[in-house]
Amino acid sequence: MIMKYAAAFAIGLASATAAISETWDMPTPYGDSTFHTANIHQFAKDLATATNGELTITVHSAGSLFPHAEIKNAIRSRQVPIGEFFLSRLSNEDLAFGIDSQPFVATSYEDAEKLWAAQRPVIEALMAKEGLKPLFSVPWPAQGLYTNGEIASVDDLSGLRFRAYNAALEEFATLAKAAPVQVEASDIPQAFATGQAQAMITSPSTGANSKAWDFVTHYTQIDAWLPKNIVVVNARVFDGLSPDVQTAVMEAAAAAEARGWEMSKAEATAKTKVMADNGITIVAPSDEFVSGLQAIGATMLDNWKANASDSALSILSAFQN
Repeated sequence: MIMKYAAAFAIGLASATAAISETWDMPTPYGDSTFHTANIHQFAKDLATATNGELTITVHSAGSLFPHAEIKNAIRSRQVPIGEFFLSRLSNEDLAFGIDSQPFVATSYEDAEKLWAAQRPVIEALMAKEGLKPLFSVPWPAQGLYTNGEIASVDDLSGLRFRAYNAALEEFATLAKAAPVQVEASDIPQAFATGQAQAMITSPSTGANSKAWDFVTHYTQIDAWLPKNIVVVNARVFDGLSPDVQTAVMEAAAAAEARGWEMSKAEATAKTKVMADNGITIVAPSDEFVSGLQAIGATMLDNWKANASDSALSILSAFQN
């Protein structure tokens, strides 16, 4: 009889443990070699350790679970509890989401950090209306220009098929009299190989990861902007966690954000060197080119201000003051 009750107790204890253990599927848009994804894998490990396995995350990288464009809505609809996406993809919802992709607003890590401090409370409020809770955000290295041959002035971009990944880049390409084409990071090599794209602005990370030396000759360090990825959780799912696990999630997220920014800085140097080592010519922009780029940036910021919500404008004001 004692053995019978002991067995029943063991089964009950196992059931209770299973009931409180939870696994979250987490879609991300970029491959495992991308530093953002590596940081997220570490976030998942930290969280599993901090909760003694009570909450584990299975990372589905490179758009393998949901395409990039669907990740945000998948979190909102609770098809998955958590995910990562490129923040400025949401610019069509509110321009507050895309201020980090405005050319020459924040061009250094110091400025990008200041901009995120101004942007974060606004993003949190906007996402809360949709039942979403931002956990952490990490920038890409400053964006540079990839071309075949050196670009001496903005006029040299005219007519080129220009890879765009958000509304700001589409506008930039149009103002430069180039032809914007939407191409996801994973499709860059094929787009250049088929002539769908002839130039792009992106980070050294994406350039090196896509082996840009196979299809372009020059990388111009224009340091246009430092756009961010963001990790978001469904607020209702988060609220259903125990207080201790909620605390563990937020602490792991804070650590991931701090670690991610340092990884980004190291990435900028390392991946630029990888490109140079593989034959890409690394150049600084000419004064004429910088002047032309800044003129485009000023036009874009004026257009942004004319269409921005009050909350978006408040970000710019807080950043500039």
